[in-house]
Amino acid sequence: MKSKLILSIALLLATLSSFSPANPIKIVFFGDSITQAGVSKTGYITQMQGMLAAQGIGDKYELIGAGIGGNKIYDLYLRHEDDLLSKKPNITVIYIGINDVWHKTSSRTGTDADKFERFYNALIKKIQAAGSQVLICTPTVIGERYDATNENDGDLNRYSDIIRRIAKNNNCTLIDLRKAFLTYEQNNNPENKESGILTSDRVHLNETGNKFLAETMWSVLKDIK
Repeated sequence: MKSKLILSIALLLATLSSFSPANPIKIVFFGDSITQAGVSKTGYITQMQGMLAAQGIGDKYELIGAGIGGNKIYDLYLRHEDDLLSKKPNITVIYIGINDVWHKTSSRTGTDADKFERFYNALIKKIQAAGSQVLICTPTVIGERYDATNENDGDLNRYSDIIRRIAKNNNCTLIDLRKAFLTYEQNNNPENKESGILTSDRVHLNETGNKFLAETMWSVLKDIK
């Protein structure tokens, strides 16, 4: 009788375990204040998790935000062990560059292009060596005018080209947010407004911007195996 009870319990546990989700794919988003806000109620990470849940695949992924306001590429390099690698991500999404460009004109503390590229390459090598796949993003906007009249457009385009080259040289998947956002502005900003379409203040995303960012990122992430 006792052996039958034990067998019944074992069968029940086996049945229950068959319905448990497999180890989820852990995706860490590594970046600045936009990523820090990404875990807020309307942030892009929260919205992406909602999208996945609606598709019935929410339990297959664990999405983690690792953003700190004001960060530049060298800040990510200095904290990558504690704030990224310690989480053992399967996939790392690096979204950085806005402050490296913006702070050149706002506070004279941006990052020179050559240093930006060297730190970025070094960071990717550290993450890849730890076994995580790396996806990298071009920066979005500092001002939403679509006709190249925002003060930082030249540098944003230059640094975006650097990131595209970095992706190619390091076999990283590219998420070209710069291209996607500019196309959106051209199609949805007929008055050529400086903010209020995807951002609240020319840089930080409003709810629509976060939704668009989540959709744009996921359109690439969904194909990563």
